Amino acid sequence: MNIDLKEIILIFLRGLFMGSADIVPGVSGGTIALITGIYERLIQAISSIKFMFLKPLIKGDLAGFKDELMEEIDFELFIPLLLGIGIAFITLGKVISYLLDTQTAYTFSFFFGLILASAYILYTKLEDFNIKLILITVIGIILSYIFVGLNPIAANHSLIVIFISGLIAICAMILPGISGSLLLLLLGQYQYMLNALNSRNIMEILVFGIGAVIGILGFSKILNYLLEKYESATMAFLIGIMVGTLRLPVMEITGNIQGSWIPCIILALIAFALIIALEKKFKKE
Repeated sequence: MNIDLKEIILIFLRGLFMGSADIVPGVSGGTIALITGIYERLIQAISSIKFMFLKPLIKGDLAGFKDELMEEIDFELFIPLLLGIGIAFITLGKVISYLLDTQTAYTFSFFFGLILASAYILYTKLEDFNIKLILITVIGIILSYIFVGLNPIAANHSLIVIFISGLIAICAMILPGISGSLLLLLLGQYQYMLNALNSRNIMEILVFGIGAVIGILGFSKILNYLLEKYESATMAFLIGIMVGTLRLPVMEITGNIQGSWIPCIILALIAFALIIALEKKFKKE
């Protein structure tokens, strides 16, 4: 098997960007995957996992198990991508916590630019934007606007709740436009899981991870079907979700700003420019 080192590095960088986005409320790792041109491969690779490699393993056929495993799982994608995501989670967890606590308005201004640019890029990928797609987009805007305005649910932090949170959040994390971290925030689990990550609480991270794996294996097949059969409608709805999600950073900025709006605007523009540059760079690659 020939290993393309350049491709592995590019996938690893995508993982870093996806992990960085997934840890931020309001920004979707799925959006970053779409922007960097790896989204369809990722969804197809996940939905292709059917665990058929277990059959020869049960029979004791190790050679057959290896062949089936290599054929069914895209290791060249998953290993560098998950490594990048994991490193981003570990290194950025404390940074994001600090920025959200001390520089809330500026941090969410940056998030605003990221989300707006992501919605714009998704829009440019639509082949046609007719009345039907406009209506679907408006529905997405209304639903996400209402959703973001909900007060966080008061929930305990038992292992079963953490498992269910992982199950739900991962489905959003692989959807362009829907933030898994935002769902965790509304479920009352975001700050708790961020602290668990920062303190290396293995049990809670493991339970959350198991829920995430089960969720992603099931949901990816549904998403793969929607993208194959109703790609434009799905994308239009996700654009609406992104635009409606902008309510979150606007609420946080207006509620925490002290002094001039100019730094907030500059940060939003920088974030917007970064996403556009990122999309062009990976599109070229």
